[in-house]
Amino acid sequence: MSLKLEMQGQTYGPFINEYTERDVMLFALGCGAGSDGKTDLDYVYEKNLKVLPMFAAIQIVDAEVTKTIDYGFQWGGSLHWGFDLHIHQPLPICPGRLSTKVLLKGLFDRGEGRGCLAQHIGETFDEAGTKLFTNESWDCALFDGGFGGPKAPRDIVEMPERAPDYEIEQAIPLNQALIYRLSGDDHPQHVDWEYAQEFGHPKPNLHGVSTAGVACRHIIQAMFPGEPERLTRFKTRLTKSLYPGSTVKTQIWRWDDNCIHFKMVDANDPEMVYLNFGLAEWK
Repeated sequence: MSLKLEMQGQTYGPFINEYTERDVMLFALGCGAGSDGKTDLDYVYEKNLKVLPMFAAIQIVDAEVTKTIDYGFQWGGSLHWGFDLHIHQPLPICPGRLSTKVLLKGLFDRGEGRGCLAQHIGETFDEAGTKLFTNESWDCALFDGGFGGPKAPRDIVEMPERAPDYEIEQAIPLNQALIYRLSGDDHPQHVDWEYAQEFGHPKPNLHGVSTAGVACRHIIQAMFPGEPERLTRFKTRLTKSLYPGSTVKTQIWRWDDNCIHFKMVDANDPEMVYLNFGLAEWK
C-alpha cells in the first residue's frame, strides 16, 4: 500500500472520549502504578484519586484515531516514536467528556529501510470548550521509508554529562502490556507472539505511552510527589522497544527550578536506552 500523501495538512475529528474513575485507574495500572502493591496508589484508588497526566496522551493514539488517520502505512511496522505533551489545565474530575481534533501535520522520510515519520498535533477540550492539552505525537512506520519526502526537523534535548540527581528503578510486570491495551491501543504487536515475531520482535513489546507513563510517574515521585496536577509539559523520544519483564531505571537531572531532563535505561545495561531526550516542566 502506498502512502496517502494528500492526507497531510488535514484535521480529523472531533474524537470523543467519555471516561470514568475506572478508566483513569485502569490506565494507571497499565503504566505500572501499584505494581508492588504500595507505590502510587493514588492513581488506582478512588479515595483521593489522582489522574496520571499521561492519560492526556491516549486521546490521539487510541485505535479509533489511528484507524481514522490511516495514511497508508504498514501496520506491522508501526511504532510510537515520541511526543511532546503540553498540559494547559489539569484533567477534570471524573466522570468527564473530552473532545479532540487531530492534525496530520506532515510525513517525513527517514530513507529506505528506516521508515516514515508521521507528525500529529492533537488539541483536546473539555465539555465547556476549554483547551486542556496539546499533544505533538510522532509515529514511525518502519517499512514505509524511501518515498521521497522531506527530512524531519532535528529536535534534540541535551542530556547532562554528569551523574543523575535522581534514579528510580522498577521492574515491568510481564502482563503490563495486556493491561495497558485495555485503555484503547489494541495493536496486536503488544499481545500476539506470532504477530510480533513476524515483524522482528522476539516477543510482544510494551506500548510507547505505557513506557513513558512509567517515567512520568517516576518524575512526579521524585520532584513533586502526590501532586501530578502540577505537571505542565512532558516530552520524550522512544529509542528502543521495551519488553515486559525488564527492569528499568529512570535517570533524572535537575535543569532549573521547574524543569528536569531525563532518560530511561535498562537497570542491568545502562547502554540500552528506552527513552531519551526527555524533558518535563511543572508549575
